[in-house]
Amino acid sequence: MFFEKVYDVPIGIRLLEKIPSLRKLSYDWKNRWHKFTILFLTFLSYASYHIARKPTSVVKNVLKQNCTGLQPHLSELNISGIEDSWCSWHPFDGDNADTLLGALDSASLFSYAFGMYAMGLLGERINTRYFLSIGMMLSGFFAFLMGLAYWANIHSLTYFLSVQILAGLFQSTGWPGCVAVVGNWFGKSKRGLIMGIWRSHHSIGNIVGSLIAGAFVEDSWGLSFAVPSAIIFGLGLLLYFFLVPDPRAVGCPVPEHGSDMSKESPLGDSNLSKDENHRNNGVDLTMVNFELRERFEQTQEIKPDGKEEAISFWRAVKIPGVVEYSFSLFFTKCINYTFLYWLPRYLKDSSDTMGSQQAADLSTLFDIGGIFGGILAGLLSDLTGMSAFTCAGYFILTIPSLFIYRAFGSMSGGFNMSLLFLVGFLANGPYALITTAVCADLGTHPKLKGSTRALATVTAIIDGTGSIGAAVGPLLVGPLSTLGWDYVFYVLMIASAMGLLLLARLMINEVKGKCRKYD
Repeated sequence: MFFEKVYDVPIGIRLLEKIPSLRKLSYDWKNRWHKFTILFLTFLSYASYHIARKPTSVVKNVLKQNCTGLQPHLSELNISGIEDSWCSWHPFDGDNADTLLGALDSASLFSYAFGMYAMGLLGERINTRYFLSIGMMLSGFFAFLMGLAYWANIHSLTYFLSVQILAGLFQSTGWPGCVAVVGNWFGKSKRGLIMGIWRSHHSIGNIVGSLIAGAFVEDSWGLSFAVPSAIIFGLGLLLYFFLVPDPRAVGCPVPEHGSDMSKESPLGDSNLSKDENHRNNGVDLTMVNFELRERFEQTQEIKPDGKEEAISFWRAVKIPGVVEYSFSLFFTKCINYTFLYWLPRYLKDSSDTMGSQQAADLSTLFDIGGIFGGILAGLLSDLTGMSAFTCAGYFILTIPSLFIYRAFGSMSGGFNMSLLFLVGFLANGPYALITTAVCADLGTHPKLKGSTRALATVTAIIDGTGSIGAAVGPLLVGPLSTLGWDYVFYVLMIASAMGLLLLARLMINEVKGKCRKYD
């Protein structure tokens, strides 16, 4: 079938290869150029998923707000007759508004979590380029439907929940697809640092999404959804024309993923080694690569038995470390997504003067801190070779940082900003490391015997389990915040402690491994 042809070359790449300067690239530079393109496109791809996901947290502040002292415009059609809530958007104008808004978040996140398992298995079996590009365009479509409620004057809770469920389902195509593509192109060496830097797309997407949504939220919140939806839809088209999911499609080498990974080129004895390419100065290397690619594609079609088989769900679960990291991610995503969906609301509730746009802008400091925290986590993992210990250090430090932020964050604007940056720095470290380098390492575990088709499944299991925690966190915030925000922060501190405990066995194994190494 069309979707099953994993190694096809997109039309955009075929057109670029006709440019003389690109055709003359050496073997090494051709490989580097493709790797840069992969990092760039997947970075834009997943950043756009978060750009489209972020507006919900920003728009909450106008869906439910205190209208005392405000003067209604003649065009206001959703006045409920209650003095302090006429400017809120029905059905979020009642006393149970926070509970309904929490349910809105969880509708999307539970759909995302359970969709992750299915999408991971599907992503291993179809062309990742189609998988990602179609998922991005449909995510954009359902994000637009959220904004359409503003212009169409839609007040049905069923409508909002249905759109959020479908949006969450197609949002789940992003992470397993992106990690699978990057894992196919990059080997284990320096993977933590590379993916730590690449992983900043999550925070960049949140920052851009907050700024875009905040720019329109007070005047026309429909645009807070419509503009991000146009961005992710357009980038989905870009990926369709230019993303190359597998290096073998363009005659590039498959990286070494582990000790049992074959170091042979993807085309076996018929391919040229890098040294042979350098010695053949009189040969057009690009034409050689074109011929090798065609021969490889023909081999795949003639000998279907030679294709790598996608890994089963239960075989992926049995990979050492998958279960522990999955449940540890459950708790770290509980923390991060609580901030993702409720931080602007918390900031506005904590201040008598802060508006919706100011709260959205200030919330970006959490994600800015997360960028640096994720990069440092990847670097530490590379230097020590101990991912579990790296995550544990972040979990330990996150607990006091949450307590200090809640206790002293409101003392001054500068103190609030500094502590918010620190909390983002620490809370995002395990999240970034587990969802990137750890997923890629486990997805190319030696037990898989060099298979490159387990990445999406392993990623989906780990991130899918984590996403259930992402759904539980915001769901609990609604009722807990009515009792007081202190209770929300207590729950987040407990979540950090649980994430730490779940890594205990892996930390012991890492210590034993280091001891054996130096014996």
